[in-house]
Amino acid sequence: MGFIIGIIFGIALGMGLMIGLAYSESIRHKRRSYLATTIAAFARMSVLDSRKILPSDSYPSWVVFSQFQKLSQLNWLNLQLDKIWPYVNEAASELIRTSVEPILEQHRPVILSSLKFSTLTLGNVAPQFTGVSIIEGDPGEVTMEMELQWDGDPNIVIDVKTKVGVGLPIQVKNVGFTGVFRLIFKPLVEEFPCFGAVCFSLREKKKLDFTLKVVGGDISSIPGISDAIEETIQNAIEDSITWPVRQIIPILPGDYSDLELKPKGILEVKLIQAKELTNKDIIGKSDPYAVLFIRPLPDKMKTSKVIDNDLNPIWNEHFEFVVEDLSTQNLTVRVFDDEGVQASEFIGVAQLPLKEIEPGQVKDVWLKLLKNLDVQRDNKNRGQVHLEVLYYPFGTESGFSNPFNPDYSLTSLEKALKNDGTDTAEISKSSTLKKKDVFVRGVLSVTIICAEDLTNVDLMGKSDPYVSLILKKSGQKNKTRVVNNSLNPVWNQTFDFVVEDALHDLLMLEVWDHDTFGKDKMGKCIMTLTRVILEGEVTDTFVLDETKSGSLRCHLKWTPQPIYRDS
Repeated sequence: MGFIIGIIFGIALGMGLMIGLAYSESIRHKRRSYLATTIAAFARMSVLDSRKILPSDSYPSWVVFSQFQKLSQLNWLNLQLDKIWPYVNEAASELIRTSVEPILEQHRPVILSSLKFSTLTLGNVAPQFTGVSIIEGDPGEVTMEMELQWDGDPNIVIDVKTKVGVGLPIQVKNVGFTGVFRLIFKPLVEEFPCFGAVCFSLREKKKLDFTLKVVGGDISSIPGISDAIEETIQNAIEDSITWPVRQIIPILPGDYSDLELKPKGILEVKLIQAKELTNKDIIGKSDPYAVLFIRPLPDKMKTSKVIDNDLNPIWNEHFEFVVEDLSTQNLTVRVFDDEGVQASEFIGVAQLPLKEIEPGQVKDVWLKLLKNLDVQRDNKNRGQVHLEVLYYPFGTESGFSNPFNPDYSLTSLEKALKNDGTDTAEISKSSTLKKKDVFVRGVLSVTIICAEDLTNVDLMGKSDPYVSLILKKSGQKNKTRVVNNSLNPVWNQTFDFVVEDALHDLLMLEVWDHDTFGKDKMGKCIMTLTRVILEGEVTDTFVLDETKSGSLRCHLKWTPQPIYRDS
């Protein structure tokens, strides 16, 4: 009996253990599934998600790196940099000498014949890292931005030779620099040190101050030399290491051509006009011209024609620029007064961030001229510049049409023949036309709808306005009827113009007050035809210039008739 009881007890115990084990495994499986789900959720979390569930005093270091922080780790990094600075100084000085001299030569102003370093050492004061940030982006790379500040004591002497043979040893003193450097470690690999190359660039130049002094003399006694050298140094830094320009240092053997700076698109710019420019001449008016650029390389900077004796010049010139990074680059416009054989006088500068431009969309802007882009506390009125910009990215997949491209003017039949590979002499000739040879011909229909809030120019009663329409390049003119005694006139009149070169013409609308013995201008507006060419029809309200108030509402319609000409 005991034996049987033992067997039964053993069977029961075994079954109990099996059931318990099965239950335990079930519970364990559920916990592991829940844990796996939780870990997967954590893996998908962003920095912002982490900040929502963690108190601010519990952030790990990798979370706070999303913005610049004054971290205790930087104290350690700066301490180590102080220790190794003498060796860094020696290596960096030689690197700067060999790499910067060719850049200075490339940017050398015409009044100088050479720029060479005779002495170059960065001194005893090491830079200090004041912030660090990890940028979230491509999973195949690590991007770090480090803020650096340097109030150094370098010993830098540049031997300058002028065109007339005069040699000047010029010392660079009192250097103060603050900027943000971007480091990109890419590609990430399994082999130590886990990345193939490092790209570095000056992401943002917050401050760069220095003074120039002739050794044994005063540089201010030589007119133009100080400004020329300072601009050369600023431009060399701007174009050699400022983002999106980058320097690539290979760490492991490999092809890193994909990391190099590449063009991403074309920016078409029309310099239309300027108004209310500061007069730099004692007798008469300034003779303004403009210099436009995205990167300050001499061969990439565009200069307009000079408009004599005019503070409200109309240039109507078209320029083209290569864009490498739409999100960070800017279009800069500098306006000068031409002084003939003497150095031009600076009037003002303006800048348009390219990130404000929608690809494929015409943007019409007025930019206020400033004394300096770095110091925005300039309330003096130096005038404004009127631009039209159009950006289109490279690649047929972009889907944007560029009217300055030769293919834009092809008829649908010609495009079909070209796409089918049909090689005719005319199609081949058309497809090889340069942009300056592209003539867009068509009929422009302009409907002057109404005006609002015009400024009264009559002493008694209200003005009697009418609108004069002028195509600047072709000289065609027309005008509306006169609406008596109104500052909010309605015309609803349509005029047709046959335009031979629409891409390079301007439509000028001038509002006048009709009087028996004369007329008074009540305002004007100037517009290009690029937008209506792209969109076909445009209805918009245009603010009038040269007046206190007033706007003009118009409808424009474009009917194209392609034509080609040889230059």
